Amino acid sequence: MLILLAVLAAMFGFLFGTDQGVISGALPLLKKEYAFTVQSEGFMTGAVPFGAIFGAIAALLLVDRFGRRPMLIFSSILFAAGSLAAASAFGVWSLTAARVIIGAAIGVSSLVAPMYLAEIAPARIRGAVVSAFQLMITVGILAAFVVDWAFSFSGSWRMMLGFSLVPACICLTGILRAPESPRWLVLAGREQDARQVLQTVQPDITPERVDKIVNEIEASRPSDPAQESWSNFKKPRLRFLLIFCVAAFFLQQFSGINVILSYAPQILEKAGLSGLANELIATAGIGALNVVVTILSMLMVDRLGRRPLFIFGFAGAFLSLTLIAVLFQIDNPSFAWLTLVGLFSFVFFFAVSLGPLPWLYMSELFPLALRGKGMAIASLSNWICNFLVVFLFPALAAGLGEAMTFTLFALCCAFGLWFSWAYAPETRGISLEEIDQSIAEK
Repeated sequence: MLILLAVLAAMFGFLFGTDQGVISGALPLLKKEYAFTVQSEGFMTGAVPFGAIFGAIAALLLVDRFGRRPMLIFSSILFAAGSLAAASAFGVWSLTAARVIIGAAIGVSSLVAPMYLAEIAPARIRGAVVSAFQLMITVGILAAFVVDWAFSFSGSWRMMLGFSLVPACICLTGILRAPESPRWLVLAGREQDARQVLQTVQPDITPERVDKIVNEIEASRPSDPAQESWSNFKKPRLRFLLIFCVAAFFLQQFSGINVILSYAPQILEKAGLSGLANELIATAGIGALNVVVTILSMLMVDRLGRRPLFIFGFAGAFLSLTLIAVLFQIDNPSFAWLTLVGLFSFVFFFAVSLGPLPWLYMSELFPLALRGKGMAIASLSNWICNFLVVFLFPALAAGLGEAMTFTLFALCCAFGLWFSWAYAPETRGISLEEIDQSIAEK
């Protein structure tokens, strides 16, 4: 049951990935049918993270009041509606509006699904279970790239954009049958329901262990409403954790990953790789690598720990982006293959570290009473940065050139290397309640 629930919750990551990645193949076809300016192209591409800002705000206001499961049901409905609207779009701005709806769905699910996964998983495998969300994002991106390639021959961008309707319906059907998070049930005063869920998702758990978990959740439950107040983030330790998570997402996005995923065919064309089909095949290769390395990260994160992987990822991403920037500066089409190597190398380091770890950190570090608020702020920072990077890239590439744009991304990763070395905490093998206790003691 734990595996089924993890796969189901992670399916929201699949939807995240398909809707984020599908635009890379659809955009060249859309440009043939509709007139785009640099601004309208940037906003249409960035409409998903823009909508996600509002979805994250909605999740912040509602997730602790109504629970994790109802918010995931709401997200599924938004995904289905947005996918249908995108496939039926009749112009640039109707498509942009549809992608804002999809973005709102992603904003809700990207906050609630990792929270749900962290709260149902045993501590010993929590890193791998929560990382399954990031894995399914990469699987979704790969699926989007494959769908883009398949429909590129017929030129059907509507089929590309409507593909997400199928997994959206699967998610809706599954989450309607799923249980609520046991930790939220305890906070809602439904202790017996929480015990049943724990026994369902961990069938080998002993009654004594169930009692211990429920008692620990009860102990972490705020006895005073003031413990749930935003003012608690003024406390030094909580302020540090909030700043750390916000900075982790800032650095994740300003590494340039979503520029590469959203504009991969155009980047490869600029680098000298010709032909839309070849560009989409290379893009699908990037997506496939993303999947394989994210699986590797899931196997490593609970063995090696969060901190070493974070440092390793930023170091490799910096070197990869520096190579890409230098190759764009040389501007020699015969080096197109080397640019592709640089892109593959960057995706490797991102997928093993920068991709999954900010999501994992934000689901682990905040105490139960403030988890929804802390994760919402961290998630908001992710979507604001995501929108800015994707929206500004066409203008930056046109004004500064690709070489300088990728140099800026490389400098952000250089800063991330120092940041992770200086501040990244280690939470491997520690229960959420033990993390809460360690925060309370500081």
